[in-house]
Amino acid sequence: MADAGGKIFWFNSHWHEYTGIAIGETHSHDWQAILAPASLHEARERWTQALEAGTPLEMELSLRAKDGLYCPFLTRTVPLRNSAATIYGWIGTHIDISERKRSEQEIRSARDAAEAALRNLRETQDSLIEAEKLAALGRLVAGVAHEINTPVGTSLTVASSLERKTAMVAEQLARGNLKRSTLNDFLEVSREASSQLVANLNRAANLIQSFKQVAADQSYSNQRIFDLGDLTAQLVTSLLPALRKQDLALHVECEPDLTMNSYPGPYGQVLTNLFLNSAAHAFPGGQGGNVDIRIRAAGDQHVEIFFSDDGCGMSLEVKRKAFDPFFTTRRDQGSTGLGLHIVHTLVTNCLGGSLRLDSEVGKGTSIQLILPRVAPTQAGAG
Repeated sequence: MADAGGKIFWFNSHWHEYTGIAIGETHSHDWQAILAPASLHEARERWTQALEAGTPLEMELSLRAKDGLYCPFLTRTVPLRNSAATIYGWIGTHIDISERKRSEQEIRSARDAAEAALRNLRETQDSLIEAEKLAALGRLVAGVAHEINTPVGTSLTVASSLERKTAMVAEQLARGNLKRSTLNDFLEVSREASSQLVANLNRAANLIQSFKQVAADQSYSNQRIFDLGDLTAQLVTSLLPALRKQDLALHVECEPDLTMNSYPGPYGQVLTNLFLNSAAHAFPGGQGGNVDIRIRAAGDQHVEIFFSDDGCGMSLEVKRKAFDPFFTTRRDQGSTGLGLHIVHTLVTNCLGGSLRLDSEVGKGTSIQLILPRVAPTQAGAG
């Protein structure tokens, strides 16, 4: 207890028991004498401010016990007022919070240990992911080498054969015994060889371009405003030749007046890849079927593109790997496994959207795309 001016005139029995100071030997400033030196200045300042303002005081202090050890206490001091609201005294309490502090320290230690374990777990996870990437890279390199080696190897064989025949014809021409029939045969062989070279080298060039796409050139500088229905109609027109080769029906429904400020090139590639992927995988053996594209607004800021086919569908295992680079179930038929991976990369990285794949064996496949009507500006875009 203290008077209105803050002079302490009474300490309870717990105080005497803790400090070891006998009753009758206490002084007004004894609480300061057992206070930890580091807190003395702040405690005096806070006590002076409380006295001047007439407001309660609460702070943590370390007080020295009779054994010389310091323990943490929560100190509270409140003013006592009479009916006229005049302060006539102060009452203070010191609550030992050693146990609470120990609990807080244990919680902090446990939290630090948990955070350290989480960091170790994430590092281990990252290491496993990197290991899996390296393993996948090994499979990828083998696939890439096989895909490019076939047309390049064929081209080398054809070019070598053409070189030998050219040397033979040149030798006969030099001796002056070149026959018309030999020249005609040479010209026919040259035309056939040239056709094979062009076809195989174009195949290799297209493969290299696709592989380059996987590396994801993130610089898309052709963002512009366009009507989604008009652009989709143009894309469908470009797919008609592929429709004629297979007994496929393509149905397109597009809500009118869907204006986009996005990237028409990547959008077109997404739809083209989805269609070609269905044509190649959903209808084995040249069987006929239907491919549907439905486009509509999804709120004010997004559009939904729903692409579906009624083909053979995917198993759960194939569905899980569908967007992985170079994963394909038809590598023996020339597929590279890049189509859906490129779709995923373009939708999420370039167009700023999301996609969801649903498929079941014998029940077809559907892919839902949600795209913002205003695509995010790509770094370096002009």
